[in-house]
Formats: sequence, C-alpha cells, structure tokens
Amino acid sequence: MANPDITYCVILITAGTSENAGRIARTLVEERLAACCNILPGIRSVYRWKNSVEEDEELMLICKSQTALFSQLEHRVRELHTYDVPEVIMLPVTDGSAPYLAWIDESLAVTS
Repeated sequence: MANPDITYCVILITAGTSENAGRIARTLVEERLAACCNILPGIRSVYRWKNSVEEDEELMLICKSQTALFSQLEHRVRELHTYDVPEVIMLPVTDGSAPYLAWIDESLAVTS
C-alpha cells in the first residue's frame, strides 16, 4: 500500500526474455503507468522455486512512476508477464531532482 507522503517510486521487475521485458516496458510507458523503464540485460538470478534452488539469466526493468499508480501498474504487469509469479517491487523515492520529478508528473496519467 502506498504511503500518502511519498509521491514517487522506482519499481523493479525481472523478465526472462528481452521480448517480454520490452513489451512490458513499452506498454507501461504507452499507458502512462511509468514515465520511463530502463531494461538492464545480463543479470543472474538465484532463487528458490518449488522446493529447489534455481539459477537463470534475466533482465531487470527499473521503472519510474508514482506510488498512486502502483496497483494499476502491478495489475498490468501481471497481465503481460510470462512468469506465474512476476517480481513487481516498489521502492519509495524520498527525494530527487525537481526538474526530473516534474517530468515524471508530466509523463504520467495521474499528477500530484
């Protein structure tokens, strides 16, 4: 649940393929749920899944948004993602460059 005192956030999403990462990023930006999504290739994830330790190459999306949009963004990611349980983690942004934060406001459907 979003803290009403925090307006901006960074959302981390992992994806298994470049195609899925690109589709998610483009959709989130086109639908104004994220102002920007960076796609970082070549991360290695080690995780527990169905009682065994797995290791895979993945991509990391770093999306800039507003906390008020997190529920909608998470719902959309779950519709687009190929994973049964996609990672969608919101990290609050407590401060930032005023011109950049203003650009986020202009880029999104909801402004504060």
